[in-house]
Amino acid sequence: MTTARLPLFPLNSVLFPGLVLPLNVFEQRYRALMRDLSALPEEEPRRFGVVAIRDGSEVAPTAPGMPEGARPEPGPASGFGPDPLKAFHAVGCVAEAATIRERSDGTYEVLATGTTRFRLLSVDASGPYLTGEVEDIEEEQGEGAGALASGVVRAFRAYQKRLAGATERTLAGQSDLPGEPSVLSYLVAAAAMLDTPAKQRLLETPDTATRLARELKMLRTETAVIAKLPSLPAVDFTRRPTNPN
Repeated sequence: MTTARLPLFPLNSVLFPGLVLPLNVFEQRYRALMRDLSALPEEEPRRFGVVAIRDGSEVAPTAPGMPEGARPEPGPASGFGPDPLKAFHAVGCVAEAATIRERSDGTYEVLATGTTRFRLLSVDASGPYLTGEVEDIEEEQGEGAGALASGVVRAFRAYQKRLAGATERTLAGQSDLPGEPSVLSYLVAAAAMLDTPAKQRLLETPDTATRLARELKMLRTETAVIAKLPSLPAVDFTRRPTNPN
């Protein structure tokens, strides 16, 4: 398997192929990354790897008010312990930046899209930001992906209706779900109300059919649970905040 070197952007969330990722970049290590990506030739893709944090902090602990002597030295691995590889989940997603806009205060507003999955083999903290040696993970369809996709579409619609009813919201403006099984599997994984470990397990699933089968089971279970609840807090489950780092 061919490996490559990729800049890393660890987050407390999971990025899936095909999904949009807005970023508000303010830490020095990630500003340096965005400067380097911005300096690439126009025709060269501005790629970086997003990995979900298993054990660590998305933002380096340098908050105002912390005693000067207690503040850790800022650096590419700050917040991730002595071995950053152990702090991250092993499977991540390549992100390609469509726009990188520098603000007047030196921070960046970035809009990227997930493209392909990768396996993280090692982490290098010797530069201004983390880089990793990665190998691509090909997306295999698996057996019966098409039939499973049809079932997932129906189950996801039922899940959305139950969720909207429980939160006293409507489904106005809902768009059609994609028909391509792998695209559907990632969209459902991103949209479902799951915690980070559950989303990470879906990202790591070896093929599309297995991912869809797991989602079908999950959607049916969650829909049944929601149906038995009298109500849920009136929060917007569809809103996705900008990652703050």
